[in-house]
Amino acid sequence: MLLKEKIQEQLKEAMKSKDKARLRTLRMVIAALKNFEVEKMGEATDEEIIQIIQKEVKKRKEAIEEYKKAGREDLAQSEREELEILMEYLPKQLTEDEIRSLALEVIKEVGASSLKDLGKVMKVIMPKVKGRADGKVVNRIVREILQS
Repeated sequence: MLLKEKIQEQLKEAMKSKDKARLRTLRMVIAALKNFEVEKMGEATDEEIIQIIQKEVKKRKEAIEEYKKAGREDLAQSEREELEILMEYLPKQLTEDEIRSLALEVIKEVGASSLKDLGKVMKVIMPKVKGRADGKVVNRIVREILQS
């Protein structure tokens, strides 16, 4: 089953079960997907849908931080619920240990020795973790390794 079909099927289930958070989140994903398809003038592939969901995940994470700063825990909680639902549609995320071991391999591969080589390492590692790790986390781990 295609990811788009799966999302639409689960939207119907959310309507039947009156799961408001899931319903709200899936409607938002479908709207973002339709906007993308209108711009592209064609159907979105599963990979493109994953990219759209990743953008929405990033928005939720940023919103959670902003709501925490503003002292709006109620809104932050709502964003966390949406974030959890969105994460169900993404590939299994790599753990920090998995990212660290991959980063060590890439650092050896490109012969990086200092923080000056960060760009070289990131250029090689990001395609390998695409969709399975947050770029900020990867960058932080690579920096830690290169600094030590």
